[in-house]
Amino acid sequence: MSDLPKCPKCGSEYTYEDGVLYICPECAHEWPIQQEESLDDEPAIVKDAHGNILQDGDSVTIVKDLKVKGSSSALKSGTKVKSIRLVAEVNGHNIEAKVPGFGQMMLKSSIVKKSS
Repeated sequence: MSDLPKCPKCGSEYTYEDGVLYICPECAHEWPIQQEESLDDEPAIVKDAHGNILQDGDSVTIVKDLKVKGSSSALKSGTKVKSIRLVAEVNGHNIEAKVPGFGQMMLKSSIVKKSS
């Protein structure tokens, strides 16, 4: 019997390690190995550009114009993004959200401010 965790998506016991990821060959779901090890740890505190603590479900406002790869338009300062989700950091991006006019994307907490 393997010490590897079962797939959280389909429950398959045939998962395997590939670098820093666990992979399920049955449903092709991938998830980070670190996530499994750090489930008992406190989640990292994520702060916005003004030092306010962010949580899942918060609304934020983008504080500076941003170029978006693959798009001819830019994200404008003042764009309000609702219902953010905090995720494990990937290249400095630690917020996942649906941005109006752009769809699902990842943002850096340093370019947003918490809004009410």
